[in-house]
Amino acid sequence: MGASKPPNFSWVVEGRLAGLAMPREPGHYRYLREHGVRHLVSLTERAPPHHGCCPQIQLHRLRVPDFTPPSPEQIQSFLQIVEEANGRGEAVAVHCMLGHGRTGTLLACYLCKERHLAAGDAIREIRRLRPGSIETAEQEQAVIRFCQCLQ
Repeated sequence: MGASKPPNFSWVVEGRLAGLAMPREPGHYRYLREHGVRHLVSLTERAPPHHGCCPQIQLHRLRVPDFTPPSPEQIQSFLQIVEEANGRGEAVAVHCMLGHGRTGTLLACYLCKERHLAAGDAIREIRRLRPGSIETAEQEQAVIRFCQCLQ
């Protein structure tokens, strides 16, 4: 079995941070591994299927209910995972069910912190890179509140 690109996969920062929909088959994990992803942050309430097929990819579970924003603690945990992994030259991929709402929210928070973007600019950039991202007003507010805390 070969590698196949996971649904809705795209890099936000090439070789460092990517978003995707839930990986559903072993080939998706092989694709991630072949592209340097060593950490998969799962935001769904259930673990992604077949996650044990690529032991080189560490699974991190941050359970966020669908259509809700991650908590401030979950945002901090995510950013710490990315910072530590990137510091070792390892890429991180984050997913929810479709890779839009919860995933986009965390990716926008990353841009606020790492690129020092304002919340609106970070949200627009993630929506440009990943159309359909950040689905609810509550998710937008989570990005705005996080960015305000950084100032």
